[in-house]
Amino acid sequence: MLVAAAVCPSTPLVVLGMPELRSACRSAIAAVREARPDTLIVVGGAEATRSYEGSAAGTLRPWGLDRTVGQGEPVLPLSLTVARLLLSGEEPASLHAVAFDATTAGCLALGESLGGRGERVALLVMADGSACLSPRAPGKHDEAAGPYNEMIVKAVGGGDAAALAGLDAAEADRLWVSGRPALQVLAGAAGGRAYRGRLLAAAAPYGVGYLAGAWLA
Repeated sequence: MLVAAAVCPSTPLVVLGMPELRSACRSAIAAVREARPDTLIVVGGAEATRSYEGSAAGTLRPWGLDRTVGQGEPVLPLSLTVARLLLSGEEPASLHAVAFDATTAGCLALGESLGGRGERVALLVMADGSACLSPRAPGKHDEAAGPYNEMIVKAVGGGDAAALAGLDAAEADRLWVSGRPALQVLAGAAGGRAYRGRLLAAAAPYGVGYLAGAWLA
């Protein structure tokens, strides 16, 4: 069953900049480790759903940053590469990319499956909020983005799996919420169990919602 989870943003900036947010991510990951999981699984958004071995490599070179993690040919998408860099050399049991357009039902089913991979499973969930939060944002500024993003922040901070499961996929797509599928995988892994949520950081310096938080059973 799921005993702990950390939620961190998938932007490369959390590795090379934004020290306060990076520190919050480290704290979230530390809380997960303190839960003594027997299986650590990483989940993040990507163009297609695919699973990778925990030793798989990733690089930030396509984004102009000379940072590589793992051995062999880099194959990981951005979200999973950032996760491996945040883990500072620790290899998870596996890494799972979930398609940005994955259905809610598919995400919940994947989460339920991952939550059953061990007696004490922990997830590192790489998820950004809306990218339409200001005129400077990558997406077109939308007044609906703020309330939607705040709903995600509250759900992560409150350990509210039902709220994450209820995120509207179409609205998330319109508001450029790339983390929606990974957050719904977390909801699926949680099932109907209660978790203590802890919000460690929430910011939107470039019009994109970034947050860090931890869930403990």
